[in-house]
This record gives sequence, structure tokens and C-alpha cells, in this order.
Amino acid sequence: MFTTFVGMAPGAAESSAPASPEAPQPPKPRPKRSQVARACDWCRVHRIKCDNHLPCANCQKRRGQCSQGAIEVRTLPHAYRKIERLENRVRELEQELEVERRGSKGINIGLNTPLTTPPSLASCGGSGPESTGGTFGPPSDHGNPERKRLEGIHIRATRSQQETWYGPSSLFYFIRRVNTYLNTSLRQTRSINHMLPDSANKLYDGPGQNSAKDLNHRSFPTPGGFSVSQGDYLTPTQEEYFIGLFWQSFHTSIPVLDEVAFKEHYQSLWTTSGRERKPSALVDIVIALCVQYGVALQPGSGQGTGSAEILKLDSHDATIAGRWHFQRCQSLLTSELENPTIFTLQCHILSTVYLCSGAFPNMSDSTCTLAVRTAFMLGLHVDPPPEMPQREREMRKRLWWTLFVLDSKISMKLGRPFLIDQADTTCGVPGDDREVATASGTCLAPLGEDVTWLTFNVHNAKLFQAARAAYTAFYKKQLETPYNSGDRLSEEEEGRIIESHADYLAPYIERMEDWVKNVPSAIKTKRQDGGIPFSTDSTPLDIEQFASLWLQRQRLLLELMYHNLCINLFRPFIRFSTPTIPTPEADRLAAECAGHAIQLTRIMHQVLSSTSILTGWHESFQWQWNAVMSLIGFVIAYPQDASTPAAKSAIDLTADVFEIFGKSLASAASATAISRDLRAQAEMLTKATPNEQQQQQQQQELMQKMEESPLTATSWGTSGDETLVSANSTAMPTPNNNTWGFDEGMGAPLHGLLTESMDMAFPMDAQDFQMFPWLNMSGDPAIQWSYYQQQV
Repeated sequence: MFTTFVGMAPGAAESSAPASPEAPQPPKPRPKRSQVARACDWCRVHRIKCDNHLPCANCQKRRGQCSQGAIEVRTLPHAYRKIERLENRVRELEQELEVERRGSKGINIGLNTPLTTPPSLASCGGSGPESTGGTFGPPSDHGNPERKRLEGIHIRATRSQQETWYGPSSLFYFIRRVNTYLNTSLRQTRSINHMLPDSANKLYDGPGQNSAKDLNHRSFPTPGGFSVSQGDYLTPTQEEYFIGLFWQSFHTSIPVLDEVAFKEHYQSLWTTSGRERKPSALVDIVIALCVQYGVALQPGSGQGTGSAEILKLDSHDATIAGRWHFQRCQSLLTSELENPTIFTLQCHILSTVYLCSGAFPNMSDSTCTLAVRTAFMLGLHVDPPPEMPQREREMRKRLWWTLFVLDSKISMKLGRPFLIDQADTTCGVPGDDREVATASGTCLAPLGEDVTWLTFNVHNAKLFQAARAAYTAFYKKQLETPYNSGDRLSEEEEGRIIESHADYLAPYIERMEDWVKNVPSAIKTKRQDGGIPFSTDSTPLDIEQFASLWLQRQRLLLELMYHNLCINLFRPFIRFSTPTIPTPEADRLAAECAGHAIQLTRIMHQVLSSTSILTGWHESFQWQWNAVMSLIGFVIAYPQDASTPAAKSAIDLTADVFEIFGKSLASAASATAISRDLRAQAEMLTKATPNEQQQQQQQQELMQKMEESPLTATSWGTSGDETLVSANSTAMPTPNNNTWGFDEGMGAPLHGLLTESMDMAFPMDAQDFQMFPWLNMSGDPAIQWSYYQQQV
């Protein structure tokens, strides 16, 4: 239909023919002229071709400086490029400034620590915030290039000369705040070390360290290279006794061993002769832990304060008893670091418990870190596969959650970052029903309500979950508080920050209260007089007389741990200066801290004086020390609070508690002396600074007396020893037993009157007016004043 014609260019037909040699070559394209965006200053002045290099070739040849002046912005694209370059430069300078600030920022460890909680919520606590999943993370820096950090303290808490860091939730940090306030108020320069009790960690760098007395023993090397005395190991009978203690004490509160499997393992270690046992790290750490506990059970093993014979802190201190077995355990574990097993993890966990009881905080922290890494190597952070036997699955869960409790306890106690991030774990909570308890290998009777001996472990883990959530939110809130660390906040700003933190903590406190409600009654210690368990109503315990020892201990440990965690959580709100604005919620939480410390002290006194449930339990002594130091800080900071009388009574009661502990723990005697000394300083500070209400009342009484006996100008003009009389010759009231005839604190209103009448200035403050050396003199002011002038 249609025909398509293909046109051909002229000469195309001939193109197929061979070209003649005379055909002209096509012209070569002209090379593009290279252009330079901007010539350098020297080439532009001399009108010489420049290139795009800096320095350019011409300046390199002449060995001169090659520079380009500022580009004159003539068009809109030039302006955009100029803005982009400036923004990039600003970002670079901000990054350099941030690096410089991080490098130059130091940690203030002097006595100029803030006496109030802000801006760090100073007494606050601890390790620092977790991320949403439960670990610590840097705060958001949007809009603030300066990254905030939690405060802490560097202190030598052991014999080592190296200072170690403790966060603001630690008791060391709070003691530093108390010591700083006392030094400032009483004008003294006492070191913080006088507020730390003597303990084994001041004589030993670790449980394996030898004292001078131990070095005289004949020793031989173990497979790990440690030197161990021959006479320090136990006989088979002694080993059986101490291993038996484990199932009655630690096993029900730290369920990390399968009783049946352990006993089979222990029997397999004995040779046919029955005289020697093959080395086992797991057996050694169990024996070490039970020797530490068993020695403390013996009366007189410590530093009995009521006995004439006081034992010195030496190698026989109960806190480091069993150290030779601990030492050999650590030696044997070195060969398992590359190929860890469940036994390896169990050894690390029990070693951490041993070090915590022996008051070696840094070693326990390091050992717990090793245990956490070992658990990750073994995959305990993930839920066990369903094809795994139930007994093994439950044991892996119990190991992981016991490690979670240990990590949370140590990190919050020392104020250091958590090791376990719950966002990285999928391991479920272990079971505690009768089927799981029967399969665990331990035969203990059920408690009813589907409650078994494993229920304590489950609810203990849930308690630490709730406390850790509150702890994390509290310190994360602190880091997000907008302030400049170099500026000093006003008292009004500090009050607002304190109150906002208290309000922010309220929902997390409700979660802990919900935990209390969900604890089964079978593992609660009842109260007398209709008291509520876990409350601070000061009602005594109603200890069940015929309950098993392990059950009574579980009940007490759960309640005491709850009070201890509440003390640490609320202690940041104890502050040593009164804000100018009301802070009712913060003051309430400070009183709650004192309430939990009072309740813990009363429980400890009742249990230790009437039962043996907590005898030899080293951790309970540390809880009591934490409580009494918190009470002392509260009494100093709130001398006129409604809870202060009860707090003072609890401090006095602590002396009896420490005396009981002194029968088995050598450090209890120094703890008693320190608490009494601080109690006396607090009382001195309270008397020296009467509250505002007392001053107003005393001023009103003084004005009333002056109205009843008006004084004329001539009356104040008398000299010598003449009696001051009124215009109508009515004598002044006769002085009472006090030096000047007025109550304590009334020196302030008379200061100005006496200064004008005697034409002199007091050489000391009016509050120290009754501290003159007139103790053995009569109440005659004239004689006293003459005596004082002679002394001056």
C-alpha cells in the first residue's frame, strides 16, 4: 500500500567505493579552553594565567604565598554557596569546641561539693540512667552542646592508695555530703575516712591477700600459682558440715545450684581411699561461702563490744574466713575462661556473693562483670529452646535472673552503670509452681496458695525490676534537667528542681507499692497489733514460731531488701539547706527515707535480740550501716521535723544492734563508735542553731518581759556592778539556772541591746554565748562577766 523511500545523503553512494588518497581529512575539534573559577591574588594582579590548585603552579615556582581574597557575592547562587560554606565551618567549630570541653572537664572531689541536691540532685544516687531497655546511655544533647554527667566521688575505701569512683547513689557519696556539711557548720576539717568503719578490706587487698601473721606459715603452690598454707584446708568431716550449711542458708535465697547434681559431683571427686578430693572450683567456693557464714555463727568470732577480750581485726575475721578455698577456686577458674560452662558461671556468681559479704565492693563489681559476660557467652540471656529438658531450662532462667538481681544490687549500691540491658534479653521469668519446685532437685514442702521455696526468687527479681525502673527514671530525669554546670543555681531554682524530681518519681513509687500488694502472704512476715507488712508503721513483727528457718529468713530478707532499696531511692531528697519556696513532696520523700530506715532498724533489733535467723548474715549488717548513716544525715538536715525524735531513737537503738553484730563481725565496734560520734555532732549542731519558730517565741517572751518592766535610758547607763533597775525601781526577774536567766537561743535578741549598753562587740556569735568558760561559777552575771574579761 505505502512505499517507504530511504533517502541517501549526497556522496553516500560513492562512500562505498574506495576513497582516493587525495581525499581531505576532517578538521580536528578545537580543544576546550580550561577555565579557572577564580585566579589567586598574585596571578590576578600580574594578569598571568592561573590554575585551580592551591597553591597554584605560578606561586609554587616563585615560592611565594598563594592566597585568594574574599569572594564578592554578586549573584544568588554565590550567596547560597557562601551560606553553605559558613554553616559547614560553624559545625566544624562546634565539634572542636565539644571535644575541647570534654577533654578539659574534670571531676570535682574537694570539699566544695554542693550541700543541696541540685544541680546534680547531689545526694542522688547512682550509677546513672538506663536507656528505655534498661542500660545507661548518654542524655540527649539537642539544643545543648554540653553533655551532662552524673556526679560522684573518688575515695580510697580499701587499703590501696588508688582512689576509686562511686556514683551519687552510693553511701560513700552521701557520707561525703554529711561530712562536708559538718565541717562547714562546725568549722572543722575532718576527713571522710573517719566516717568509714574498719573492715577486712582495710587490711587486705583481697580475700587471697596474706597478712604478716599468715606469711609465717609454711606454704605450697596450688595449680594456679597461688601460695596456700597446708593447715588451712578442711577435713572431709568439716567439709560435709559446711556444705550442709549451704542448703540451709544460701541455697533458698540464691537458687543457682541443683542440689542433686552438686551432691553427685561432690561424691565423684573423692578417690577410692577417701583421703583426698580432686580439685573443684565449684566445691571450693561453696565451702568458702559457708565457712564465712559458719564462722560468724560462732559467738566471739568478731569484736564483741561488751566483752573484755576484744579480738583484733586479723586473719580470723569472719568476713574473710574461708579465703583459702576462695583463692583456690579463683586459681582453678583461670583454666576455664576460654571454655566456660554452667559450673563456671555458678562459681562466678557465688564468688560475687562471697566478696559482697566480705565488704570488697570493687572486687565484687569486677567478679559480677565477669559473671555477666560468661552468661552472655553461654546464651543465658535468650529464652531456652523448648526441646531442652524442663529442669535444665528452669535452671538457666534462675541463673540469669539471679545474676540480674546481683547486677542491679551492686550497681545501685555503688552508683555505677548497669551491666545487663533488659532490651537485649528475652529470657523469661523462671517458674515457681509445685511442678517446677519438685523438678529442681530440692525437696521442701509447699507453702500453699501455689507458693513454693522458689517463689521468693521470683518476687525478689520483680522487686529489683520495679526499683531499677524508678532508679533509672530518676537519674535520667536528672540528666535531662536544663542547667549550666558552671552556674550556681539560686535557692528558688533548686527548690523547683527538687520538687519536680519528687513529682516525677511518684508513678514509679506506686509501682513499688503495687509490688508489695502482689507479694503472697505466705512469704510475708506478719505484724503485731494489726500492723501492715512492709509498712513503716513501727509495729513489731509477729515471727512465726514453728516455721522453717529458711522460710523465716526468706520473709525477712524480702522485707529488709525492700526497706533498703527505698532508703537508697529516697535519700537524694535529704538536703542540708532549706529552699526559699515550699517543697512538700520532696520533704515527704525525705521523711519516707527516714521512715524506712527507722523500720529497718527496729526489725533488725527485734530479730537479732530474740532469734538467730540473721545471725552471721553479713549483708544485714551492711543494710543496718546504710540505714543509720541515712538517719544521721536526716537528723542533721531536719532537726525540727516531726520524724526527727523517732530517728534519734532509732540511732540510739543502732548501738544495741551493732553490739549484737560485734559478737561475730569485727567491724561492728568501729561502726558503733562512728554512729555515736556523729549523733553527738548532730545534737551539738541542733542546739547551736535553734529553729526560726523557737527564735520567734523567745523574742515574744523577751518583749513581754520588757513591757512588764520598762527600762529607761538612765537604767541602761549604769556602770560597774550596779543592778539594772527599771524607772519605777522594780527589779529585773531573778536569773534561773541558765547563765543569763533566759532559755537557750535567746542570745540573739539581746545581742544588740548588750552591744549598745556596753559599747563593745561580742568576740563570738550570739549562738555560742553560753559556751563561755563559766561552768563552775554562780549565776551572778557580774561575777561571770568579770571572769570572762580576765580570761580574754
